[in-house]
Amino acid sequence: MVDPTERELAAMRAAAPLAGEYVESLGKSDLTLFTVEEFLTLIQVIVGAYQSAKTGFDVTDTWDDVPF
Repeated sequence: MVDPTERELAAMRAAAPLAGEYVESLGKSDLTLFTVEEFLTLIQVIVGAYQSAKTGFDVTDTWDDVPF
């Protein structure tokens, strides 16, 4: 993502703890040791949490980050 907005950065920060919880639940942090399924699940956790946070922000839109 090039030049993320504050809203996008906030959504990333909201997704990070859930990604950490998932990785911690696996008991390994070296991505090279992840199975394909574990890695795909990590992506799903991150993207799902990001989208959920961003949707929540959009519903309660008080952001002024429209670049035009």
